Amino acid sequence: MAVRYRYPAFVGVGIAASVFAALLGFVEKLPCSSGGAWNTFTGQFRDACYTDIYPLYYGEGLSSGKVPYYGHPVEYPVLMGWMMEAAAWAVHSVTDAFARGKDFYEVTVLMLAVCLIVGVLATAATANREGNGAGTKAALMVALSPGLILAAYINWDLFAMALTACGLAAWAARRPWLAGGLLGLAVATKFYPLMFFGALLLVCLRAGKLREFGKALAGGVIAWLAINLPVALTATSGWAEFYAFSRSRGADWGSVWYLFENYHVPVVGDSSLSKLNLITSGAFAVACVLIAVLALAAPRRPRLPQLCFLLLASFLILNKVWSPQYVIWLVPLAVLARPRIWAYVLWQAAEVAYFLGIWGYFVYLYQPPSGITTGWYFTILSARLLTLALLASTVVVDILHPERDQVRASSTNDDPAGGVVDGVPDRLVVTWRRVIRHPAGAAAN
Repeated sequence: MAVRYRYPAFVGVGIAASVFAALLGFVEKLPCSSGGAWNTFTGQFRDACYTDIYPLYYGEGLSSGKVPYYGHPVEYPVLMGWMMEAAAWAVHSVTDAFARGKDFYEVTVLMLAVCLIVGVLATAATANREGNGAGTKAALMVALSPGLILAAYINWDLFAMALTACGLAAWAARRPWLAGGLLGLAVATKFYPLMFFGALLLVCLRAGKLREFGKALAGGVIAWLAINLPVALTATSGWAEFYAFSRSRGADWGSVWYLFENYHVPVVGDSSLSKLNLITSGAFAVACVLIAVLALAAPRRPRLPQLCFLLLASFLILNKVWSPQYVIWLVPLAVLARPRIWAYVLWQAAEVAYFLGIWGYFVYLYQPPSGITTGWYFTILSARLLTLALLASTVVVDILHPERDQVRASSTNDDPAGGVVDGVPDRLVVTWRRVIRHPAGAAAN
């Protein structure tokens, strides 16, 4: 008799919710993709349907057959450039230039919809280790996130989200080599997953699992080099465009530094690029040190998603740029970290407000007095910043008071996403006076 495999409940729910979310995201962009708003500069902002995908098809030279990095420098890491090239190749036979750009957008949307499904299922698989239907709940929370749906097709960020979610799922499944490899591919798509190696280092350092961390790091380096090295050696200037562009970029939309510059706040509102780079880098370095102290000195070892979320939230709050689509990076980690639900709802509401606010502000800039004025834009920006800070603070409280942690309260596992560190006793703990090293086999947290 054949044995029929039964898929976990979250699989069907996750696929259905992801497809629904992908369709909603597509519908939200219809005023541009089918309604003609792309034909007018302010129309795409007025209808809140702007996307980078369509204009960059022409701006990055893809419409004229140029290959990313070789025929035209691209401001994105290599793997994202290859995704753009794959979509361009799929529509290269379309003769009409306008129709080809629209087809490029729709092919890209289809590819990103697949990434959304993969990212949702990977996040749900990680959460499912908690038991009690956590996988299904996580799938619904990620797929149906209002902020994620609205931002889904602004850029290619769902690709990086899917690879990152798969990497964390592989780590939870105790496969450090695979986890590192997938995270390395994610870094080759967007740079933000690099900081998750820092989170892995902290939990492995406290648990005495540095060998497993070394495997993940080696897997990440190998994967990143396999993607980047051939392009870096054969198209050096095109490959380096992303790094040069990131460093030369000033304070931009969405960032706290853009707010400071607008109101000429002393020191932090200095528009000098060298000072801005120094201040932002220094501020994030301080945040990383504080998170490291928290990770090593907390009464109980923090869960991996908590540290990943705190690192990413700190990065975005202190970064020079905070684009609307960056909410996609945060949603899966927020769901796995599971902060207070009221704080999560407030943050999602602020992300929706910012999504509408930034486009309304662009309308005001180019067609005043229509749109959202400068004062209202910076009010909405501040609300977005403060609600994410509030969300992060609830995660910090859960770390300092682990009895409040909803995941640990509802799961038999110490850290369901922790992989090789789940349930392992501490080997190193930092107190305010000294570093305590426990021998192997010491009592658990």
